[in-house]
Amino acid sequence: MKSGPGPEETRSEQYIAGQTDFYEGRPDTERGERLAAFIESMEAAAPPFLRELEKEALAEGIPIIRPRTQGLLRFFITMTRPGRILEVGTATGFSALLMDHWAPAGCRITTMEKMPARISQARANFLRYGAADRITLLEGDAMELLPQLEGPFDFIFMDAAKGQYIHYLPEIKRLLPPGGLLISDNILQQEELLESRFAVTRRNRTIYKRMREYLRAITGDPDLTTLILELGDGAAVTYRKA
Repeated sequence: MKSGPGPEETRSEQYIAGQTDFYEGRPDTERGERLAAFIESMEAAAPPFLRELEKEALAEGIPIIRPRTQGLLRFFITMTRPGRILEVGTATGFSALLMDHWAPAGCRITTMEKMPARISQARANFLRYGAADRITLLEGDAMELLPQLEGPFDFIFMDAAKGQYIHYLPEIKRLLPPGGLLISDNILQQEELLESRFAVTRRNRTIYKRMREYLRAITGDPDLTTLILELGDGAAVTYRKA
């Protein structure tokens, strides 16, 4: 008699059919929301000035990194104690200020933004919270600015135009030394990346294609090792081996 599928195969089939939540990170929606809220309640709270800035950004409809991603940055910056941090995508400066708060004394942050309104807000926030001497804000398109930078940067946080990640990667890799860490945010595109290309709306297909190319690049490069996490809208943690 032919034996049935093994436990893992059975679980896979059940998971694909939506009949189980065996696999970590893919729970049903209600359970997932409760779990996320519980985990967030256990993590270190952001300092009051960052909570204030977060409320202001949300009130204005300006996207900022989600609480779990904030925890991810806090953890890795505290663990790696970088001397130089590069951020691609400043927005209003929330992430840069968060990293500055957790970074060791003497760490310097370089961040870049191309939207004039966001640039002025970020500069004001850096002054407002006493970080202007530690954070350098570069104005312009990252595709033009990255080649002008001199590395190395021990820690790089990428949270800019998602369709450009694959185009930024050669310069990012040049700037990241062996032992350096790259965190890429919003890589799952609200889970659209899980779908067939034909199920993706036409206006999102370019981002879909490029993000898949980016994930293949950072997971397939022999110089890098990458862990993809389902935090917020997805985050990739990439360590440069050589």
